[in-house]
Amino acid sequence: MNGAVRLAKRLIDVGGAVAGLAVTLPLYPVIGLAVRLDSPGPLFYRQRRAGRLLRAEPHGGGFAFDEFEMLKFRTMRADAESATGAVLAAANDPRVTRVGRFLRKTRLDELPQFWNVLRGQMSLVGPRPERPELIHNLAFAIPYFEERMRGVKPGITGLAQVSLGYAGKPGSDSEILRFRETLVNPFKLEGAEDADADHMRIKLLYDLAYVASLERLSSFLSTELSVIARTPLVMLRGVGQ
Repeated sequence: MNGAVRLAKRLIDVGGAVAGLAVTLPLYPVIGLAVRLDSPGPLFYRQRRAGRLLRAEPHGGGFAFDEFEMLKFRTMRADAESATGAVLAAANDPRVTRVGRFLRKTRLDELPQFWNVLRGQMSLVGPRPERPELIHNLAFAIPYFEERMRGVKPGITGLAQVSLGYAGKPGSDSEILRFRETLVNPFKLEGAEDADADHMRIKLLYDLAYVASLERLSSFLSTELSVIARTPLVMLRGVGQ
């Protein structure tokens, strides 16, 4: 990412986060009350996430990411991972509360992340931040998965987020389905249909396309503004879980 793109991206981040907070803060008491009435537990959910890639050692040497604490409205039961540990959220995940399902569909659970953007931990647009304990396994299972975070901060929204469902599954009208045979279960393993790795492999293509757009100011602005413009439409349509 060159200096002009880095400066433009930070200006968009700060301006967008300030505007986003000003517009959405009146919703916080309403959402907070709904979360509290629906299930016991905290209103907000704080979780360690992997940010920019700091180091990648070849031949299985491991990875290091700039970790940070991401803030969201709570959408799952307070004891959601007490028995399983860290696992990826699935479509129709039974751990998601009734209010949480609505918040995820409309992406309203992501609103507190404007604070993460102002603090410089996230961007408005970028690859979705994953949990450190999960991203290492994904990086070993999916070649070049860690490269989606090289030199770029994770985003509240992103090219993958507006192009795919909440869990990364493409819609029936998605152009990416033309490459389904190559992307889905490439090793033809039995019982591996609809696997998380397949969804993440598809998301990776969109994330890498976004990272490639950061090479030039013109392509960055075109992609960035397109994703930002498409995000409210995704929220209104409720595409996702």
